[in-house]
Amino acid sequence: QVQLVESGGGLVQAGGSLRLSCAASGRPFGTYAMGWLRQAPGKEREFVAAISWSGGTIDYADSVKGRFRISREYAKNTVYLQMNSAKPEDTAVYYCAADNLYSSVRGGTSVAYWGKGTPVTVSS
Repeated sequence: QVQLVESGGGLVQAGGSLRLSCAASGRPFGTYAMGWLRQAPGKEREFVAAISWSGGTIDYADSVKGRFRISREYAKNTVYLQMNSAKPEDTAVYYCAADNLYSSVRGGTSVAYWGKGTPVTVSS
């Protein structure tokens, strides 16, 4: 089992920055892929970013590429999502995800472990 707790969400102005954190516990941190997905009001959950267990493979949604950065800190069992140049369309609840399979996190389907989400609002 893996437990995931997100933090760092809040209100940010367009063009601003925010860093989301996801603290993991349970299984050894380096044994699963992790990622971030988001769900805006009235929309389906969508993939944002993923990072493999080793950190050697990283993917981003086209909509955030060049603005967001995902990273994982093994000493703190934490994965981060650095959000820069925020846009109003980034407004959503952001969920941390973890799974044995990178493809599951990357696809946002059949993910084994989810956090409860942290809301992000970007004002124009």
